[in-house]
Amino acid sequence: MPLRSKDLLSIEDLTLENIDLILETASSFEEVFEREIKKVPTLRGRTIINLFLEPSTRTRTSFEIAGKRLSADVVNVSGQGSAVAKGESLKDTAQTIEAMSVDAVVIRHWSSGSAKYLAELIKPPVINAGDGWHEHPTQALLDLYTIKKEIGKLTGKRVAIVGDIAHSRVARSLIAALNKTKAKVTLVGPATLIPMDIDKLGVDISYSLDDVLEDVDIVYLLRLQKERQSENLLPSLREYSRLFGLSKARWQRLKNGVRIMHPGPMNRGIEIDSFVADNEKALIREQVTSGVAVRMAILYLLMGGAQVE
Repeated sequence: MPLRSKDLLSIEDLTLENIDLILETASSFEEVFEREIKKVPTLRGRTIINLFLEPSTRTRTSFEIAGKRLSADVVNVSGQGSAVAKGESLKDTAQTIEAMSVDAVVIRHWSSGSAKYLAELIKPPVINAGDGWHEHPTQALLDLYTIKKEIGKLTGKRVAIVGDIAHSRVARSLIAALNKTKAKVTLVGPATLIPMDIDKLGVDISYSLDDVLEDVDIVYLLRLQKERQSENLLPSLREYSRLFGLSKARWQRLKNGVRIMHPGPMNRGIEIDSFVADNEKALIREQVTSGVAVRMAILYLLMGGAQVE
């Protein structure tokens, strides 16, 4: 069964069947990680452009490894080293890329809607690796994959997403993905970091982490995105950490089986204590591993790769 679109731009564009297909395909690719030679010839002869016009370490590296493990040729383009830094428009960059006969483009951009705009300009598949405050769909998919591997079905599970909801594209994609799987989502944070009317997305809101800790199955922590904040929205980092940080004391209150997640990069000592980050309840390393498998699956499905052997 193919995906609904030639591109992966938003979780909203995916049906639940599409999501299940991606996660099942990722599971088959994860077996490759155990091989002595961690490669399959699935996308041999294909070329992928990683167009990262905003800083990234985990996502860019994950896509690069995913492409190479599928035997594709991967070219990384960063904002600082590209013609965009000289004033070239995204449209001209897109036309240049298409003229080089590439087979897919992974884009991260500071502007919301940039991935959709690029997809309208070029024929090869476009994968959104984060566009402004809008979405980060592959992060949400790898999070679903990680949770399903750990605790099984998400239906009815309670997930608390904690922190800077207002500036988080990860939160927006994850809310959409969890809603599709019938999980129950509670957003937790100070009122200044939770957008008005976001409850219309079918989520609960809490302004106290302590009030929800004992009822959840997953605690999903977000970092404070100071680089996206144009005004002072918090009294201090110390105050934020005191009220919304997952400390060792709060960790001890979690019921058995609760898992802790974070998309990275982490700010240890602010939203998460080092003890908690390194604890066996944390799935943070597993999220990174899942990211490679899920992105392999997405590249394979969008680019029409050969059968895995």
